Amino acid sequence: AKIIDQTNIKPTSILNGMFTDLLLGEAPTILKGISRIMYWGNASQLMDYTTIDNTATYTAEVALDDNSPRYLKIASEVSSINDLKKAANEAYGKEFKLLRLGGLGVLKTMITITKFMMKNNTEIYPPWQGMQYMHNMLTGLPKLEPLDNERYTNIKWTTIKETLITDLN
Repeated sequence: AKIIDQTNIKPTSILNGMFTDLLLGEAPTILKGISRIMYWGNASQLMDYTTIDNTATYTAEVALDDNSPRYLKIASEVSSINDLKKAANEAYGKEFKLLRLGGLGVLKTMITITKFMMKNNTEIYPPWQGMQYMHNMLTGLPKLEPLDNERYTNIKWTTIKETLITDLN
């Protein structure tokens, strides 16, 4: 950022919420098979989620905008773990329950152990990195505010429930 800010290029950085599709895969929060929403910490903590398509559409709009600011913040939906439970209940038509695995300290300890056990791992994205990402999200520290979703009015933001329904098809 420091280097590009010293050039005559006018950059825009788009900060977006976690990709919603990760909830079913790399960040398995919604466990369909056992009808559970897995989490650590506080089930009411608000977090930002964004679909890949919404991010791509927004990025295209920014690329065509000569007056975009240096930083923009977007989220298709702002939800808590409790909200994820409600979305899963409605999308899948069955009752999901919360599965709290402990506080954020427990997750932090798991990250430390995993990192130590994989210290010679050469993967680009080792498992502990995804765990660290989830830890950060669950703390609420990376919560994006204020959101710039309304800057481009033609974007239809995709909800978590809509993403889950798409997963059914």
